[in-house]
Amino acid sequence: GKGKLSKRDGDRLGFPVFPLEWHPEGGEVSSGYRESGYLPEAVVNFLALLGWNPGDDSEIMSMDQLIEKFDLAHCSRSGARFDYEKGRWFNHEYLQQIPDDRLAQLFKPVLRDNGIDPDNFSDDYIARACGLVKGRIYFVRDLWDQAKFFFKEPDSYNPKDIKKRWSEDTPRIMGELIETLRGIDDFSCASAEPIVLDWIASKGYHLGNVMNAFRLAVVGECKGPHMFDITELLGKDETIRRINLAVERIKA
Repeated sequence: GKGKLSKRDGDRLGFPVFPLEWHPEGGEVSSGYRESGYLPEAVVNFLALLGWNPGDDSEIMSMDQLIEKFDLAHCSRSGARFDYEKGRWFNHEYLQQIPDDRLAQLFKPVLRDNGIDPDNFSDDYIARACGLVKGRIYFVRDLWDQAKFFFKEPDSYNPKDIKKRWSEDTPRIMGELIETLRGIDDFSCASAEPIVLDWIASKGYHLGNVMNAFRLAVVGECKGPHMFDITELLGKDETIRRINLAVERIKA
């Protein structure tokens, strides 16, 4: 906002001010960018554009690019405006550039913190799960909220989605869906999707209602990446098991 940014403003307004967590003697701990989940290169890029611009529309720049483009003539004479949301955006953009296998390694401590042993899953499985949801994250820790259904079955189902997508006929339709899924030999997205969609069309069912009930049963809510990318990674047996659990647990 307007005015000078004090070190006390950060925690009060919900963002870090220090690069690392600061522990003053006898004072309150102030949060740091590292501990808050920011990537070093994202913070450097963000800070470089406070009070300076490259003279073009470039925003995402490596250290070498920042050095190459730097010119004192492009420094502002007035005070820089600190935009915390822009800093979050930079972190999001840099996370998108991280290879999925490296992101998986960063995600493993988050899995452990949430009671999941990453050794129970292959590195390829974790990397593929990260790759399917990383477009929705700003920090590595956000991967848990976006991808937890890949590592454990839903322990609850979104009440609003139940009210909208789960009717008295849904258990019967889910039973038919299970039989359709059982008959699919190749459970890849490319193979399974047209088979399921053809089945829905042949029965005259409402596509949105069936697919959202399917998603609710597998994920626990009606959001997430492409449904058949999810089922390909989970596999046939786990997908069917979750549908059966949902039919037992959810009441219309």
